[in-house]
Amino acid sequence: MGSAMNPPSMSEAKPALSRRRGRIQLLLIVLGVVGPMLLATGMYKLQFWVPEGRSYHGELIGNGQTRADLGVQADEQRWQILVTAPKDCAVDCQQLVYLARQIQISLGREAGRASHALAAAQPLSADYAARLDREYPQLQRYPLDAGVFARTTGDKAVPQLWIVDPHGNLVLRYEPNVKGKDLLNDLRHLLKLSNIG
Repeated sequence: MGSAMNPPSMSEAKPALSRRRGRIQLLLIVLGVVGPMLLATGMYKLQFWVPEGRSYHGELIGNGQTRADLGVQADEQRWQILVTAPKDCAVDCQQLVYLARQIQISLGREAGRASHALAAAQPLSADYAARLDREYPQLQRYPLDAGVFARTTGDKAVPQLWIVDPHGNLVLRYEPNVKGKDLLNDLRHLLKLSNIG
């Protein structure tokens, strides 16, 4: 009667159940580590579930182009809000120059980490040059090589505004109709993330 009892079979069932649980746990751990990598690779290769949203408002320049690729020779070690005028600096250009200065002022205590500049392919009118001397004393001015600019930008003849990092790399580009608040938010975000400049 003692041999008909179930204790031996119960003791044999416990290691089998324990092994099964261990295998399931190991499988879950492997899936937890390898699964996200496989999912991320699939998302990248097959372009599914890729978020459409972005946190910046300008056009991201991620191809390694520098300020020199625009036809501007400058040695600025801070972040720069650069306005380019491939033709004369007319109304749109002047609005961007004004906006660049206002953005730098709006940075508050971070204003020393950035500068504003104008690169023009043609000489400025005497009136506008005098106004810049009087009202924009910190504005840096550079000549713009229109041929280099046209090769880089695809011959865009409109003035544009660029955010340039302290190494001279182009980061973001904006059209003349950019909203100041959007530009300020982008620059603040870059300064927050950056250890340079």
